[in-house]
Amino acid sequence: MTWRKRLFDLFFASLLVVILGPVILYLMWVIWRQQGRPIFYVAKRMKTPTQSFGLWKFRTMSVINKNENKGVSGGDKTGRITPLGAKLRARRLDEFPQLWNILRGDLSFVGPRPPLREYVEQFPDTYAAVLQSRPGVTGLASVVMHGHEEKLLARCKTPEETDALYARICVSRKARLDMIYQRDQSTCYDFSIVFQTIALVFRRR
Repeated sequence: MTWRKRLFDLFFASLLVVILGPVILYLMWVIWRQQGRPIFYVAKRMKTPTQSFGLWKFRTMSVINKNENKGVSGGDKTGRITPLGAKLRARRLDEFPQLWNILRGDLSFVGPRPPLREYVEQFPDTYAAVLQSRPGVTGLASVVMHGHEEKLLARCKTPEETDALYARICVSRKARLDMIYQRDQSTCYDFSIVFQTIALVFRRR
């Protein structure tokens, strides 16, 4: 990550913490009132091929056994999404806590979405290239693949089916887009992807 990109992240993350601070506190209160604790969900993700970190989100699913909460989200997890969680996900409000990850340096605003360890271990060459870029809250692959990936995985009824489909189709397609972003990355490109992400959120609403 260049110092310009890091400065960009720090400036806008700090600004958003100030602007969105009251909204974040309000959402924490609403989640606590409607769902109880825990308010946050911390997922283990990879920021380099060997280094993991805790990705912070507002909790949007019912609490179950930790060992049953592995893998990416597909149709097998749809039944666990709470009514409030569905609203948070539709507007991507569940990702507001990732401002903390940006300030810590775990994430950038724009980059490849941070993968699970099992996919990094399964596709080491792919992620050795992809994770040369700092993972992001959003990215080119997120913008291009989001709706398609969601529809694909929604058909999966078991964690095993979700994992197999994601590994077979999504990993390689998203990696190609992540490498295009890595090749063409610039501040203007980052702004463009952020605005496209915001537009997608409003279209979904």
